[in-house]
Amino acid sequence: MDETTQSGPVGSGWRTLAGFLVLCFAAYGLSGAVTASSVGGWYRQLEKPGFNPPDWVFAPVWAAIFIAMAVAGARTWHASGPVRGLAMLAFALQLVLNLAWTAVFFGLNATGGSVIVNALLLAAVAWCTLLFWRRDRIAGALMTPYAAWTAFALLLSFEIWRLN
Repeated sequence: MDETTQSGPVGSGWRTLAGFLVLCFAAYGLSGAVTASSVGGWYRQLEKPGFNPPDWVFAPVWAAIFIAMAVAGARTWHASGPVRGLAMLAFALQLVLNLAWTAVFFGLNATGGSVIVNALLLAAVAWCTLLFWRRDRIAGALMTPYAAWTAFALLLSFEIWRLN
């Protein structure tokens, strides 16, 4: 492993980390804007399963996930080894699908469509996590909570669709 893999982003790595943070929080902000337009009306009226977290839980969980995602992306960008391009493609794909899920669920109010997008998102996050793990184990570990939360979100999306 090179120095950046052992100790995190250093030197130009800080610029890379800043870039990934900007990218991830731009996506987070865009998702939040779409979500805010529905959460007070349409979403509140939906039947939800008993395991649905309180609304206030989502923002801090997603903030932590997006920070971890940015750090993982920066570490993977600087890690030695094969498949960097493929890992970055997987990162971009999961980010696009993350935004797509928000647009389908909150923007279009399409609970059934959101289940399909969420399943694709989970596959993309798992693929990204695996590719990150192969390049940098810490980066892969940083993506693991995102994969777990996405699996939970898939179950939640399915149950919301089923109940409504």
